[in-house]
Amino acid sequence: MTERAETTRGAVEPHDGTAPAVTTLDADARGGTGRDTAPRSSGLTAAEVAERVARGEVNDVPVRSSRSTADIVRANVFTRFNAIIGVLFAIILVVGPIQDGLFGFVILANTLIGIVQELRAKRTLDNLAVIGEAKPTVRRDGASAEVRTNEIVLGDLVELRPGDKVVVDGTVTESDGLEVDESLLTGEADPVHKRPGDTVMSGSFVVAGSGAFTTTKVGREAYAAQLAEEASRFTLVHSELRSGISQILKYITWMIVPAAIGLVLSQLLVEDNDPDEAIRRMVGGIVPMVPEGLVLLTSIAFAIGVIRLGRKQCLVQELPAIEGLARVDTVCLDKTGTLTEGGMDVAEVRPLNGADPARVQRVLAALGGSDPHPNASLKAIADAHPADGAAGWECTGTLPFSSARKYSGAAFAEPDGTRGTWLLGAPDVLLTPDDPALAETDRLNREGLRVLLLARTSHALDDPALAADPTATDPVALVVLEQRLRPDASDTLRYFADQDVSAKVISGDNAVSVGAVAAKLDLPGAESAVDARTLPADRDELAAALEDGTVFGRVTPQQKRDMVGALQSRGHTVAMTGDGVNDVLALKDADIGVSMGSGSEASKAVAQIVLLNNSFATLPSVVAEGRRVIGNIERVANLFLTKTVYSVLLALLVICSQVPYPFLPRHLTLLGGLTIGIPAFFLALAPNKERARPHFVRRVMRYAIPSGLIAATATFTVYLLARSHYTGPDALAAETSAATLTLFLVALWVLAIIARPYTWWRIGLVLTMAAAFVVVLVTPFLQDFFAVRLVGTVMPWTAVGVAACSAVVLEFAWRWIGRRFPD
Repeated sequence: MTERAETTRGAVEPHDGTAPAVTTLDADARGGTGRDTAPRSSGLTAAEVAERVARGEVNDVPVRSSRSTADIVRANVFTRFNAIIGVLFAIILVVGPIQDGLFGFVILANTLIGIVQELRAKRTLDNLAVIGEAKPTVRRDGASAEVRTNEIVLGDLVELRPGDKVVVDGTVTESDGLEVDESLLTGEADPVHKRPGDTVMSGSFVVAGSGAFTTTKVGREAYAAQLAEEASRFTLVHSELRSGISQILKYITWMIVPAAIGLVLSQLLVEDNDPDEAIRRMVGGIVPMVPEGLVLLTSIAFAIGVIRLGRKQCLVQELPAIEGLARVDTVCLDKTGTLTEGGMDVAEVRPLNGADPARVQRVLAALGGSDPHPNASLKAIADAHPADGAAGWECTGTLPFSSARKYSGAAFAEPDGTRGTWLLGAPDVLLTPDDPALAETDRLNREGLRVLLLARTSHALDDPALAADPTATDPVALVVLEQRLRPDASDTLRYFADQDVSAKVISGDNAVSVGAVAAKLDLPGAESAVDARTLPADRDELAAALEDGTVFGRVTPQQKRDMVGALQSRGHTVAMTGDGVNDVLALKDADIGVSMGSGSEASKAVAQIVLLNNSFATLPSVVAEGRRVIGNIERVANLFLTKTVYSVLLALLVICSQVPYPFLPRHLTLLGGLTIGIPAFFLALAPNKERARPHFVRRVMRYAIPSGLIAATATFTVYLLARSHYTGPDALAAETSAATLTLFLVALWVLAIIARPYTWWRIGLVLTMAAAFVVVLVTPFLQDFFAVRLVGTVMPWTAVGVAACSAVVLEFAWRWIGRRFPD
């Protein structure tokens, strides 16, 4: 392969500590556009590609991997508690009757629902992943074309431009000021200048310049690719919520074993029960201990969350991101591409110091044509000043733009033989503090405009004086760019304020300009914009400054990362939005990284959430969905765990008292369905704006344990009273019915507490469950089917009275816990 013309780099250190990569181009190899026209590699031919595919030399590692259908089915079917329920169901099928085995059919239906919902979520994720997938550009048969990552073959020539992610390992073949950030692999923040022959690794990304590399390792041979595959794998398990539920289920498993053994022995030995009746009541005692619906509803809530967000063109690359966004209390916003649209327009060009306007326009046209992959600012200049306006100008060297140094440059040979070196960048970086042009720049910045300085220098592009001494430049013109505000940005910022989420705008642009843009969007504190160059380096001091400020300008990529870390050190859960390579480090370190779909491949690769429609207004929907999922799961967890607690306590009371277990499986299926299963499904999918809080297990158990204790005590008290009240062969059935009524009323009151704050449908839900139980009590067929028949008036009213007293105690307990433990 032929290489580009000779590339030279100076050994100087600019102000940001990184050596600028300068490309000096042989004049003989240049055309009028200032780009390299020397022969270059044409890449592989179609026949060579086909040959490598046939040999299996293809990058067959998937870019992202959702769970397979088999994994989903296995995860929903082969669970610890499904095994327990399955064994108990099989026992009931043997001893009968079938209505005592209703719990088995309910679990089967729930499992099927869970599988269907997760498959729907998988399909949504996979479809969105194809849309958001990185598509590198490869050169084949002399033509450049985008291909899918898994279509790259060994020996392909892959082109690189700013923002591109390196998707496979390779060796640099062409370099035009190519700078690669390898911090995601090595932890080193400084970009690395890549020359022909240097190695590039998958997982790094381009921050400046352009080039091409030949792939040397594809598929699973590349270690970094293996890491990337694992990092992007869709997962359901790594979250505080699911870890907490798993912890609860582990404890419950240990409680079930001794309780089950005790129930079996006690029911076989008590009052000469026949074995079938003893087994049925033993099963009735164990089944409600298992909160199998909690796991199901958690999976369904997450899956439906993915589907809902998918409809809004929001790709959730890691499922815990939904949970994480529910906990966010601080969101850091990059201005460009988030508050403003990516594109810009040249509003005007203001010559300085008597510069010839026509010559300024020719210089801008030459600069616009010097970079094949311009950023948004240079693209706006190129659109306003086409390259043909600089016909005959020859580019002899380039310095690609870097967000760290805040300027770019190029050297030209003009048609008359004049040679000059030009810079384009931030006025406050390239000018001395007392330069009169800065006053005009500040005035324009206060209007929300973006200002670039065009300057000429007699120094070489790699001269250290450019970075260390602003007097090395001669200002020629101010280029005023107009930024396009996103029409939905103001409403989005207002939403965050209403939801008690602090918004911080951190941008590499001039602080005054950023503040003006934020002020137009009515962001509180925008009038006190802070120049990040004045911020302290100490983390604690930086965190204090961030707490006080709202808008920060002239922020370097490393500072963005430090800011995220400083906020996290104060206990904040931080979301970071961005779309450029300068946002990658901060996106990676934030609790939740959010990238725009039109952003760089590097930013999309490290973000947990990608807004494929590029709409900042989608973010409130994502936050709201996270809060809905987490808040509602915590809400229904109280229902399920209350049932577990009272079931375990009832079993222990029965064992200690040596009495028949008060319920058959059908009774607890009825109670569980009306007070937990059906209402929990609706509550889990309801709107919920409350920010998620930590310590899920501790907070849920604070309420579930006393609620279960009260329910078990009330139920067992009525059961013992009924045993002393009823006599005869049908006494056990009457005693069971009185206990069933008591437990239903207490559990219904727990549901009424958890359903708060009330809305019309929540009140309707509670009343509907109460009405359904009344229907069972007054319908002869259902009385027989569920074996619930109230006998006389004394015990039924006693049950109501005990339940009413228990409701008062429940109210007192919940209010006391809420005051005593407000977190």
